[in-house]
Amino acid sequence: MSRAARLLDLVQALRRRRAPAPGRELARELGVSLRTLYRDVETLRAQGAAIEGEAGLGYVLRPGFTLPPLMFSAHEIDALSLGLRWVAGRGDPALESAARDALAKIAAVLPDDGEEALRASPLLAPSARRARSLAALPILREALARRLKVEIDYEDAEGRATRRRLWPVVIGFFDEAPMLAAWCELRGEFRHFRLDRIRAARLSEERVPARHAALRRDWERADRDRAADGF
Repeated sequence: MSRAARLLDLVQALRRRRAPAPGRELARELGVSLRTLYRDVETLRAQGAAIEGEAGLGYVLRPGFTLPPLMFSAHEIDALSLGLRWVAGRGDPALESAARDALAKIAAVLPDDGEEALRASPLLAPSARRARSLAALPILREALARRLKVEIDYEDAEGRATRRRLWPVVIGFFDEAPMLAAWCELRGEFRHFRLDRIRAARLSEERVPARHAALRRDWERADRDRAADGF
C-alpha cells in the first residue's frame, strides 16, 4: 500500500469514530506498526488535520479536514490520460462510460494546472471498436465478475461451428481482436477464443468450481508450457 493510500485509510478510520480511538486499535485495523501509526498521525497534523489526542489516550479527528488535491507527475498524467482513453475507445459501452467518468473525476480533483494537463494530453489512443467483436464482451465480463460459466457458439478460422461451455479466466485486448482465455469443458484444457468469432454468448447459472486465482495460475502455467513446446 502506498503512503498516500495509507494516510487516506487513517483519515477514514478516524472519521468513522466519535470517541477517541486508541493507537493500537488503529494500527491493528490498518495493518501497520504502532510507530508507523504515530508517524502518520503527525504527517496528517502537518497537513492541517485537526487530530486531537496523544499516545496512550487515543485520537479523534475534528470535522472539516479534507486531504490535499491529488498530485501526479507529468508522466503519470500522460499515463492516466492515455490508458483511460484507450479503454474508452476499445471497451464495451459500460467500460467506455466508466473510463470517461473516471477521467472526469480525476480531472475534478487535480489542481488547475494538473487538470489542464490531463485534458490537453498530446497522447492519443485511436478507437478500435468493432461492433461484432464486442458483442459478447458485456456477457463475458459479467461471467468473470460473478464467477459463472458461460456458453458460447464459436466459429473457428475455417468456419467450423461448435458450442462450448467455458470457465472464463481473462480477457486480453489485442490489436487484431480481443481474446478470451478459458477452460473449455469440451476440450478438457485451456483454450483461447477470439471475441469476433463468438456468434452468441449466454451466462450459465452454474458457478465455476475453482477459485479464480488458482484457475489463473493453472492457465499461466499451461500457457508457459505451450510456449516452451513451441506451440
